[in-house]
Amino acid sequence: MRKTTVIVLVLGIALLAPVVVFAADKGEDIYKTKCVVCHGQMGNGKTPLGEKQKLRPLASPEVQKLTDAELTAMIADGGPAKKSSHTFKSKGLNVEQIKALVGYIRSLAAPKQ
Repeated sequence: MRKTTVIVLVLGIALLAPVVVFAADKGEDIYKTKCVVCHGQMGNGKTPLGEKQKLRPLASPEVQKLTDAELTAMIADGGPAKKSSHTFKSKGLNVEQIKALVGYIRSLAAPKQ
């Protein structure tokens, strides 16, 4: 019985892995076209606009501790001060695209292998 449970869990994880990778890849593409100008290529906020807005690095513990719902709201509706120009819901990003961006932001903190 245990062996069967382990096999089912391993197979389930293996089947979901391509979906997670695809979402991160899609998120990276969206990031490169919509977010790089302010957040920078590596998400560190070291751009003229990012420094002016005092953006935190996306891989920082402060950003990574936010829930997916909080990150989603920030992307969709603007940053903490609601002064941000990245209200992407109004600029045509749909729920799935915002979800992919959240996945990409999470991947920035993942250890590099």
